[in-house]
This record gives sequence, C-alpha cells and structure tokens, in this order.
Amino acid sequence: MNFEVGTALPERVFYIDRALLKQYADASGDQNPIHQNEDFAKSVGLPNVIAHGMLTMGLVGQYAADWAGGSGQVKEYSARFTKPVIVPADEKVDLTVTATVGEVFEDGSVRLDLNATSAGVKVLGMARAIVLKA
Repeated sequence: MNFEVGTALPERVFYIDRALLKQYADASGDQNPIHQNEDFAKSVGLPNVIAHGMLTMGLVGQYAADWAGGSGQVKEYSARFTKPVIVPADEKVDLTVTATVGEVFEDGSVRLDLNATSAGVKVLGMARAIVLKA
C-alpha cells in the first residue's frame, strides 16, 4: 500500500471509566490513590481521579498497532504526557485518537503523528509511532 504524507487516519474513541482504572491498577500494580480515590486526588490538587498515564499511552499505542496490523508492526512509539485524563465517578470519558502520516520511509514503514484528546483537551504531546503497515 502507498501512503502519502498528510494522509489522515480514521478517528477512534476509547472510553475510560473507574472500573477500567481499577482493572489497570490491579494488572500493573500501580495502586496510587490518585487513580482510584476522589477525596485523595482532590486533596493533592487534582480536579478528580485521573487515569494512569501509561494506560493513556497504551491505548494510543493500541490505536497505532491496530492500524498497522498488530503490535509486531510497531517499530517505535513515544509520547509526552501533557494533561491528565480526568475520570469522574459514574462516567465514561473519551480518549479520542487520530493520526496523520508524517513521513514515509523507503523500507515501507511510516511515521504516524498521533493526537490524543479527552473532553477536547490534548493529553499527549509529540506522540509518534513508526510502523510497518501489514
């Protein structure tokens, strides 16, 4: 397949709720109360419980892997955390991911410039993946 620089990829929305945060905390071992206890999160200056940064980054990486045809197609992936994903009780919040082809390499791989927002706020910066498209 041929891809051109500037090609926009389809949007994908992941939904994050407190149940997912609990599952991620149990799987990762990250039981930091800012991810599960609203009173604690607010006591340290956060607006509410926040999603684990690595959960957010992982879901964006999943977007790239799914588009490329599997995680084995991802050669590189990086991002910077810019804002947390805020997860109020009894709500599902969006993690909306889009991407644009930023570069096409001679070996057939492409650089995806990824964009991730939640409630319209950019939550990752400089998110990029180098993938081989299956």
